[in-house]
Amino acid sequence: MSKIKVKPLLFWVLSAIGVGALSGVISMDAMKGYAGMDKPPLSPPAWLFPAVWTVLFLLMGISAYLIWADRCATDGEKFGALTIYCIQLIVNFFWPLIFFNAGAYLAALAWLILLIALVILTIVKFRRIRPAAGWMNLPYLMWLCFAAYLNAGVWWLNR
Repeated sequence: MSKIKVKPLLFWVLSAIGVGALSGVISMDAMKGYAGMDKPPLSPPAWLFPAVWTVLFLLMGISAYLIWADRCATDGEKFGALTIYCIQLIVNFFWPLIFFNAGAYLAALAWLILLIALVILTIVKFRRIRPAAGWMNLPYLMWLCFAAYLNAGVWWLNR
């Protein structure tokens, strides 16, 4: 087992959390309207979203670090996996802007389906290099599937 390199670990974790935080700050005012929308059953309270996303971004950042730090994979394998990871992180950044800021619920659902596909691809690529890194993204995938249900419900109920 190799020694943890703190600076790269912090880079990967803080970059993931930073993307989520920036997206949240940009969408904060628009998110206030969510409280007044018709929502599907099982919709969690608003306070739960930032708590869950913080944990998910933390796990994502740690998993990216594990790929970056892996000594067995080739540079090409790591670059490919981390490229897909970064692309899905960018796609993740834009979903709240589409959903909350633009109020384009159906477009946000389509964007979320794209994000789910990219996260599945990230998990597959990460698992090939470091299985634990892939598994660390499973809660993220599950939350995105739940978010897709919520997104579809909001779109349907607020047409």
